[in-house]
Amino acid sequence: MLRYPKIRLSVMMFLQFFIWGAWYATGGNYMKSHGMADTIYLAYMTSAIGAIVSPFFLGMIADRFFPVQKVLGVMHILSGIFVFSAPFFAEGSFISPPLFLGFLLLHMLCYMPTVNLAAATAFHLLPNREKQFPLVRLFGTLGWIIAGIVVSKLLHADATALPMRISGIGGVLMGLYSFTLPHIPPAGAGKKISFRDVIGADAFAKLKSKPFIIFIISLLLISVPFAAYFSYVPVFLQTANVANPAFKMTFGQMSEIFFLLMLPWFFARFGLKWVLLAGMLAWTCRYALFALAAPDAITWMIMAGILLHGCCYDFVYVAGQIYIDKKATPEIRAQAQGLFVLVSYGVGQGLGTLAAGWIFNSIMHNGSSLHQWQIFWIIPLLFAAVVMVLFLLGFREKATVTQ
Repeated sequence: MLRYPKIRLSVMMFLQFFIWGAWYATGGNYMKSHGMADTIYLAYMTSAIGAIVSPFFLGMIADRFFPVQKVLGVMHILSGIFVFSAPFFAEGSFISPPLFLGFLLLHMLCYMPTVNLAAATAFHLLPNREKQFPLVRLFGTLGWIIAGIVVSKLLHADATALPMRISGIGGVLMGLYSFTLPHIPPAGAGKKISFRDVIGADAFAKLKSKPFIIFIISLLLISVPFAAYFSYVPVFLQTANVANPAFKMTFGQMSEIFFLLMLPWFFARFGLKWVLLAGMLAWTCRYALFALAAPDAITWMIMAGILLHGCCYDFVYVAGQIYIDKKATPEIRAQAQGLFVLVSYGVGQGLGTLAAGWIFNSIMHNGSSLHQWQIFWIIPLLFAAVVMVLFLLGFREKATVTQ
């Protein structure tokens, strides 16, 4: 068993999200500065595609043939090489936007399965998942924050290739570190491969109830407006003349620390429904602040919207992961977490990324102005508000998740 499990798993989570955070908030401005503004959404679509493919990879390969730590190691090293190499095709003597996007896709196809594997590793090794996982996951948030500070505040590299290079180096380091984690045998070794297992159909069938179905549908729908955040907020900040956009966005991750620490108390005090509603309300308020701030570039309102990220993310995504883990029996726990990734990061954010890209390209066709940005933010605002009301009226579950 792993010695000092919380420390070792905290390091794992730090590196896991440092990799993602290093380039994800700078990608839009990098592409805009290299003449690819109209394809920004395609770069962020790669994470959704990776999330959709992830359950298939995990179910058909990782869960049945290889130890978890070896899969983590190999996939991170490959993902690091791909993201490090992507900028070679956006600048210099050999410019090819399709190859740039292709390498980002290869990066995310390798990276996204590791998000679920890292969470499953933590759930497997922690004796008290409900209380200890939020604290371990907090170090993932710290990894994202440190990445943003390094690439934006210290290096002022929002529109350069440095963030992707740093992400690539982090990926290789994470891969090497993964090989030092304890041996975790494949959970499905010797089992017959089933398509139902891969897409989480059996997990869904065992968990199926009216409240759970409404939860899954709401999770999918609230993930749609989520997709506009990382892909277009940095571009919005640059248009509003906010310096070091990726660094400013780390304030959202800083707020995650507070909400992660408070999440067990909110669960115990209010239960799942009101925690999720608070998260959905935060999404509505965030986009309202962006829309109100846009015409005059009101900085404090923009920053207030960014600071709501902790509530937006933790009270929907982290709370959802804990809820699913608590409802799932041990034999379907990995499938259930795969279903979560497929629905939220995959289908929901995939649809949202396509919609956000279409809206951005339709509104900003003559160049972006702050008044155009106001129209842009009103659309996810209205969508998030509708999802929140539907969840409020439709979700009913007597049992609460307590910590």
